[in-house]
Amino acid sequence: MEAVECIKTRRSVRKFTDERIPHDTIRELVELASYSPSWKNTQIVRYIYIEQPETIARISEEGLLGFALNEKTVSRAKQLMILTKKDGICGYERDGTFTTSKEDRWEMFDAGIAAQTFCLAAHDKGIGTVILGVFDDKKVGEIIGIPEGQTVAAIIAMGYPVFAPEMPPRKSVDDLVTFQ
Repeated sequence: MEAVECIKTRRSVRKFTDERIPHDTIRELVELASYSPSWKNTQIVRYIYIEQPETIARISEEGLLGFALNEKTVSRAKQLMILTKKDGICGYERDGTFTTSKEDRWEMFDAGIAAQTFCLAAHDKGIGTVILGVFDDKKVGEIIGIPEGQTVAAIIAMGYPVFAPEMPPRKSVDDLVTFQ
């Protein structure tokens, strides 16, 4: 698939078939996402692939802050990709001071770039994804046992789509850009 087509046709998918994604495909998606740019090439994003039904159920029941749409999406997913970020690296100088007034918020910027790159790579392979942002990062981290010094940055529900969702309305370019 050409890049423009991939960008224009990727949608948030919330309904998946029961078909499992092969581990080799997951490895390929993570490899492609590893090409995402990051603050001073710090590459702080890590990926934890969840396919155990019990773990998915716990995340749905305990980790999504009661947000019903995410609970429903996760409970129906057969696999999740949890993106974590290594803390205390991105946005910092070697002496521990912040480089800019954005301080450590560059971490989430880098995680967002990696998440979208992962989702575009998945879409190119016929895999649907939705990036979920409403969750309890500490609880999800506890459920999956993330390493010390990392924080859950995003949950991506994923699988082969039951159907291709319609494109929601987009803002016009004139609404989005200002030329000065």
